[in-house]
Amino acid sequence: MQPICLAIDTTFDDTSVAILKGHDEVLSNLTLSQFKDHEAFGGVVPERASRKHLEVIHILISEAL
Repeated sequence: MQPICLAIDTTFDDTSVAILKGHDEVLSNLTLSQFKDHEAFGGVVPERASRKHLEVIHILISEAL
């Protein structure tokens, strides 16, 4: 039986989750970009970005599962 792993990655303006089986099978891979949310500010606003990560991470995990 191969292990199943939940992978979470957050960059400045992206939130990503993936479900992996074993070492090479991707079961799900989802990313939410915040580019449009920060465009009006001329760049990423760290406080806004961190709040958005918290708002969407559980939604992405649920969708990936």
